[in-house]
Amino acid sequence: MIAIFIFFIVHWYMSLFFQTFFLHRYAAHGAFTMSKFTEKVVFVLTWFFQGSNYLSAYGYGIMHRMHHAFADTPEDPHSPKYDENIFKMMWKTKSTYSAITSKSLKVEERFTKNIPEWTAFDRFARSWVSRIAWGGLYVLFYWHFATHWWLWILLPVQFMLSPIHGAIINWFAHKYGYRNFEVGDTSRNFLPVDFLMMGESYHNNHHKYGSRANFGGIRWHEIDPTYFVILLLDKIGIIKLARQKSISVASKQAA
Repeated sequence: MIAIFIFFIVHWYMSLFFQTFFLHRYAAHGAFTMSKFTEKVVFVLTWFFQGSNYLSAYGYGIMHRMHHAFADTPEDPHSPKYDENIFKMMWKTKSTYSAITSKSLKVEERFTKNIPEWTAFDRFARSWVSRIAWGGLYVLFYWHFATHWWLWILLPVQFMLSPIHGAIINWFAHKYGYRNFEVGDTSRNFLPVDFLMMGESYHNNHHKYGSRANFGGIRWHEIDPTYFVILLLDKIGIIKLARQKSISVASKQAA
Protein backbone atom coordinates (compact mmCIF):
# COMPACT_ATOMS: atom_id res chain seq x y z
CA MET A 1 0.00 0.00 0.00
CA ILE A 2 2.80 2.43 0.89
CA ALA A 3 4.44 1.80 -2.49
CA ILE A 4 1.24 2.79 -4.31
CA PHE A 5 0.93 6.05 -2.38
CA ILE A 6 4.60 6.89 -3.00
CA PHE A 7 4.24 6.10 -6.70
CA PHE A 8 1.09 8.23 -6.97
CA ILE A 9 2.58 11.22 -5.13
CA VAL A 10 5.88 11.12 -7.04
CA HIS A 11 4.03 10.83 -10.35
CA TRP A 12 1.66 13.70 -9.42
CA TYR A 13 4.42 16.14 -8.50
CA MET A 14 7.04 15.19 -11.09
CA SER A 15 4.50 15.27 -13.92
CA LEU A 16 3.28 18.62 -12.62
CA PHE A 17 6.80 19.98 -12.22
CA PHE A 18 7.70 19.41 -15.86
CA GLN A 19 4.37 20.86 -16.94
CA THR A 20 4.89 24.09 -15.01
CA PHE A 21 8.69 24.31 -15.44
CA PHE A 22 9.10 23.30 -19.07
CA LEU A 23 5.77 23.57 -20.85
CA HIS A 24 4.40 26.59 -19.03
CA ARG A 25 7.20 28.86 -17.82
CA TYR A 26 9.73 27.98 -20.54
CA ALA A 27 7.78 27.03 -23.68
CA ALA A 28 4.80 29.37 -23.30
CA HIS A 29 6.39 32.34 -21.52
CA GLY A 30 10.16 32.22 -22.00
CA ALA A 31 10.78 33.03 -18.34
CA PHE A 32 14.27 31.55 -18.74
CA THR A 33 16.51 30.16 -21.46
CA MET A 34 18.49 26.95 -21.85
CA SER A 35 20.82 25.41 -24.42
CA LYS A 36 19.40 23.26 -27.22
CA PHE A 37 21.04 20.19 -25.67
CA THR A 38 19.47 20.91 -22.28
CA GLU A 39 16.15 21.52 -24.00
CA LYS A 40 16.25 18.06 -25.56
CA VAL A 41 17.16 16.49 -22.21
CA VAL A 42 14.16 18.20 -20.65
CA PHE A 43 11.93 17.01 -23.50
CA VAL A 44 12.92 13.43 -22.62
CA LEU A 45 12.50 13.99 -18.88
CA THR A 46 9.04 15.45 -19.51
CA TRP A 47 8.09 12.31 -21.42
CA PHE A 48 9.58 10.07 -18.71
CA PHE A 49 7.74 11.71 -15.83
CA GLN A 50 4.48 12.50 -17.59
CA GLY A 51 4.40 9.08 -19.21
CA SER A 52 0.97 8.30 -20.62
CA ASN A 53 0.03 11.94 -19.94
CA TYR A 54 2.80 13.46 -22.09
CA LEU A 55 1.99 16.92 -23.42
CA SER A 56 3.65 18.53 -26.42
CA ALA A 57 5.59 21.72 -25.66
CA TYR A 58 4.47 23.02 -29.06
CA GLY A 59 0.78 22.36 -28.49
CA TYR A 60 0.77 23.42 -24.84
CA GLY A 61 2.84 26.55 -25.42
CA ILE A 62 0.68 27.88 -28.24
CA MET A 63 -2.60 27.03 -26.53
CA HIS A 64 -1.49 28.72 -23.32
CA ARG A 65 -0.46 31.87 -25.17
CA MET A 66 -3.91 31.91 -26.74
CA HIS A 67 -5.44 31.58 -23.28
CA HIS A 68 -3.63 34.71 -22.10
CA ALA A 69 -4.47 36.64 -25.25
CA PHE A 70 -8.16 35.70 -25.19
CA ALA A 71 -8.77 35.03 -21.49
CA ASP A 72 -12.47 34.65 -20.69
CA THR A 73 -13.62 35.52 -24.20
CA PRO A 74 -15.22 33.15 -26.75
CA GLU A 75 -11.76 32.60 -28.31
CA ASP A 76 -10.28 31.33 -25.03
CA PRO A 77 -9.35 27.61 -25.39
CA HIS A 78 -10.62 27.00 -21.85
CA SER A 79 -12.86 29.33 -19.87
CA PRO A 80 -15.47 28.47 -17.23
CA LYS A 81 -17.30 31.58 -18.42
CA TYR A 82 -18.18 29.90 -21.73
CA ASP A 83 -18.44 26.23 -20.73
CA GLU A 84 -21.34 25.01 -18.61
CA ASN A 85 -19.31 22.42 -16.71
CA ILE A 86 -15.75 21.27 -16.17
CA PHE A 87 -16.09 18.27 -18.49
CA LYS A 88 -17.15 20.39 -21.46
CA MET A 89 -14.24 22.73 -20.78
CA MET A 90 -11.79 19.80 -20.61
CA TRP A 91 -13.10 18.40 -23.90
CA LYS A 92 -12.79 21.79 -25.61
CA THR A 93 -9.25 22.09 -24.25
CA LYS A 94 -8.36 18.63 -25.52
CA SER A 95 -9.83 19.35 -28.97
CA THR A 96 -8.00 22.68 -29.30
CA TYR A 97 -4.71 21.21 -28.07
CA SER A 98 -4.96 18.27 -30.51
CA ALA A 99 -5.72 20.58 -33.44
CA ILE A 100 -2.75 22.81 -32.61
CA THR A 101 -0.37 19.91 -32.08
CA SER A 102 -1.38 18.19 -35.32
CA LYS A 103 -1.18 21.61 -37.06
CA SER A 104 -4.69 21.25 -38.44
CA LEU A 105 -5.60 24.52 -36.73
CA LYS A 106 -4.05 27.62 -38.22
CA VAL A 107 -2.78 29.94 -35.49
CA GLU A 108 -1.41 33.46 -35.61
CA GLU A 109 2.35 33.84 -35.96
CA ARG A 110 2.59 35.71 -32.66
CA PHE A 111 1.63 32.50 -30.83
CA THR A 112 4.29 30.34 -32.51
CA LYS A 113 7.34 32.59 -32.07
CA ASN A 114 10.22 30.82 -30.27
CA ILE A 115 8.05 27.85 -29.30
CA PRO A 116 10.31 24.82 -28.68
CA GLU A 117 9.60 21.98 -31.07
CA TRP A 118 11.13 18.52 -31.51
CA THR A 119 8.80 17.02 -34.11
CA ALA A 120 10.22 13.49 -34.32
CA PHE A 121 10.36 13.00 -30.56
CA ASP A 122 6.93 14.56 -30.07
CA ARG A 123 5.44 12.18 -32.60
CA PHE A 124 6.85 9.21 -30.69
CA ALA A 125 6.03 10.54 -27.19
CA ARG A 126 2.44 11.35 -28.16
CA SER A 127 1.90 8.05 -29.97
CA TRP A 128 -0.54 5.43 -28.74
CA VAL A 129 2.39 2.99 -28.58
CA SER A 130 4.09 5.17 -25.99
CA ARG A 131 0.90 5.90 -24.05
CA ILE A 132 -0.20 2.27 -23.91
CA ALA A 133 3.30 1.12 -22.92
CA TRP A 134 3.35 3.57 -20.01
CA GLY A 135 -0.18 2.60 -19.06
CA GLY A 136 0.82 -1.06 -19.06
CA LEU A 137 3.71 -0.30 -16.69
CA TYR A 138 1.34 1.50 -14.33
CA VAL A 139 -1.04 -1.48 -14.32
CA LEU A 140 1.82 -3.89 -13.62
CA PHE A 141 2.97 -1.74 -10.71
CA TYR A 142 -0.52 -1.72 -9.20
CA TRP A 143 -0.90 -5.45 -9.82
CA HIS A 144 2.26 -6.09 -7.85
CA PHE A 145 1.85 -3.56 -5.00
CA ALA A 146 -1.89 -2.84 -4.59
CA THR A 147 -2.88 -4.74 -1.44
CA HIS A 148 -6.48 -3.42 -1.29
CA TRP A 149 -9.06 -3.11 -4.06
CA TRP A 150 -9.70 0.58 -3.36
CA LEU A 151 -6.13 1.47 -4.23
CA TRP A 152 -7.02 0.78 -7.86
CA ILE A 153 -9.22 3.89 -7.78
CA LEU A 154 -6.01 5.92 -8.00
CA LEU A 155 -4.94 4.30 -11.28
CA PRO A 156 -7.41 6.12 -13.60
CA VAL A 157 -6.28 9.38 -12.00
CA GLN A 158 -2.69 8.61 -13.03
CA PHE A 159 -3.85 7.92 -16.58
CA MET A 160 -5.36 11.44 -16.62
CA LEU A 161 -2.90 13.50 -14.56
CA SER A 162 -2.15 16.20 -17.14
CA PRO A 163 -5.83 16.92 -17.95
CA ILE A 164 -6.60 16.92 -14.21
CA HIS A 165 -3.77 19.35 -13.47
CA GLY A 166 -5.01 21.62 -16.24
CA ALA A 167 -8.63 21.43 -15.11
CA ILE A 168 -7.77 22.36 -11.52
CA ILE A 169 -6.25 25.64 -12.67
CA ASN A 170 -8.35 26.43 -15.72
CA TRP A 171 -11.64 25.80 -13.93
CA PHE A 172 -11.22 26.26 -10.18
CA ALA A 173 -8.62 29.05 -10.34
CA HIS A 174 -11.06 31.06 -12.46
CA LYS A 175 -13.90 30.52 -9.99
CA TYR A 176 -12.58 30.29 -6.44
CA GLY A 177 -9.93 32.03 -4.36
CA TYR A 178 -8.70 35.57 -3.87
CA ARG A 179 -7.30 38.27 -6.14
CA ASN A 180 -4.21 40.39 -5.66
CA PHE A 181 -4.76 42.25 -8.92
CA GLU A 182 -7.72 43.51 -10.88
CA VAL A 183 -7.10 42.13 -14.36
CA GLY A 184 -9.38 41.82 -17.35
CA ASP A 185 -10.37 38.23 -16.65
CA THR A 186 -11.64 36.02 -13.82
CA SER A 187 -8.27 34.57 -12.73
CA ARG A 188 -7.86 34.00 -8.99
CA ASN A 189 -5.25 32.65 -6.61
CA PHE A 190 -6.83 29.31 -5.79
CA LEU A 191 -4.67 28.41 -2.75
CA PRO A 192 -3.04 30.80 -0.25
CA VAL A 193 -0.25 28.22 0.27
CA ASP A 194 0.23 26.12 -2.85
CA PHE A 195 1.02 22.67 -1.50
CA LEU A 196 -0.88 21.01 -4.38
CA MET A 197 0.07 22.67 -7.69
CA MET A 198 3.71 23.76 -7.27
CA GLY A 199 2.95 27.46 -7.72
CA GLU A 200 0.41 27.09 -10.52
CA SER A 201 -2.50 27.99 -8.26
CA TYR A 202 -1.27 31.61 -7.97
CA HIS A 203 -3.17 32.16 -11.18
CA ASN A 204 -4.18 35.77 -10.64
CA ASN A 205 -0.56 36.75 -9.99
CA HIS A 206 0.43 34.94 -13.16
CA HIS A 207 -2.21 36.64 -15.29
CA LYS A 208 -0.93 40.00 -14.08
CA TYR A 209 2.75 39.18 -14.75
CA GLY A 210 2.71 36.44 -17.39
CA SER A 211 6.43 36.13 -18.08
CA ARG A 212 7.51 36.33 -14.43
CA ALA A 213 9.26 33.11 -13.33
CA ASN A 214 7.96 33.41 -9.77
CA PHE A 215 4.19 32.90 -9.67
CA GLY A 216 4.06 33.62 -5.93
CA GLY A 217 5.81 36.19 -3.78
CA ILE A 218 3.21 38.95 -3.84
CA ARG A 219 1.98 38.16 -0.33
CA TRP A 220 4.19 36.67 2.38
CA HIS A 221 2.45 33.30 2.31
CA GLU A 222 2.62 32.83 -1.47
CA ILE A 223 5.47 30.33 -1.79
CA ASP A 224 6.16 28.97 -5.27
CA PRO A 225 8.17 25.71 -4.97
CA THR A 226 8.97 25.56 -8.68
CA TYR A 227 10.59 29.00 -8.55
CA PHE A 228 13.12 27.80 -5.98
CA VAL A 229 14.11 24.97 -8.33
CA ILE A 230 14.45 27.52 -11.13
CA LEU A 231 16.69 29.69 -8.95
CA LEU A 232 18.91 26.69 -8.19
CA LEU A 233 19.16 25.67 -11.86
CA ASP A 234 20.00 29.27 -12.76
CA LYS A 235 22.64 29.41 -10.02
CA ILE A 236 24.44 26.30 -11.28
CA GLY A 237 24.20 27.41 -14.92
CA ILE A 238 21.75 24.84 -16.34
CA ILE A 239 19.28 27.57 -17.26
CA LYS A 240 19.44 31.36 -17.39
CA LEU A 241 16.65 33.47 -15.93
CA ALA A 242 15.37 36.23 -18.16
CA ARG A 243 15.90 39.71 -16.77
CA GLN A 244 12.66 41.02 -15.32
CA LYS A 245 11.58 44.24 -13.68
CA SER A 246 11.15 44.04 -9.96
CA ILE A 247 7.61 44.16 -8.64
CA SER A 248 6.65 46.49 -5.86
CA VAL A 249 4.32 44.69 -3.48
CA ALA A 250 2.98 48.06 -2.39
CA SER A 251 1.79 48.72 -5.94
CA LYS A 252 -0.49 45.71 -6.13
CA GLN A 253 -4.21 46.17 -6.00
CA ALA A 254 -5.25 43.73 -3.30
CA ALA A 255 -8.83 42.56 -3.47
